[in-house]
Amino acid sequence: MSSGSSERMLRRAAREVQAGMTVNLGIGLPTQILAYLPPDLEVCMHSENGIAGVGPIALNPDRNLIDAGGAYVSVMPGTAFFDSATSFAMVRGGRIDLTMLGAFEVSGTGDLASWIIPGKFTPGAGGAIELAQKARRVAVITTHVDKAGRPKIVEKCSLPLTAKGRVSRIFTDMAVCDVTPEGLRLVEIAEGLSVGEVRQATGTVLLVGDGPLATF
Repeated sequence: MSSGSSERMLRRAAREVQAGMTVNLGIGLPTQILAYLPPDLEVCMHSENGIAGVGPIALNPDRNLIDAGGAYVSVMPGTAFFDSATSFAMVRGGRIDLTMLGAFEVSGTGDLASWIIPGKFTPGAGGAIELAQKARRVAVITTHVDKAGRPKIVEKCSLPLTAKGRVSRIFTDMAVCDVTPEGLRLVEIAEGLSVGEVRQATGTVLLVGDGPLATF
């Protein structure tokens, strides 16, 4: 994925974050969304290691202040700190309006596999399983294909699941897709790409409406 397509994807995904939300961003691509949020946007960014009010990545970091992914972050006016039990009580209690997570695979029916590839090292599931299962809305940010060119959006996940049927929207460097009762629907396409190119890179049936598609 080129830097240009990555930036375009992140800018588009950042528009999903609305004022007044409590949002948790997963490790990897999702945390990069912070750089694309308007500075005056009133939103509460939650980190499962015990912060509500996470600010942008710190230029002059406090070595004692990190998010759940280990990145040095800043704080906002009103930032609160608490223990992991309180943090996960917020997650389990449905207090997170939106979580945006990375993925190894995501299915056309909204199943998510994001925490382990068997046989490879993993630091653990972290908070992803509970976030994916308990947040009010779950979105995925991922490249459309893996490094070998294989689709990451598939008919059925082959890897251990993080959550079943919980993803509602998928952002990739090629497209924005919605999981609907009728199937996976293409709702936006990256500028310069054709529907045929997106379909070829997708490992499941992709529904497309009759009208023109919005681009990003």
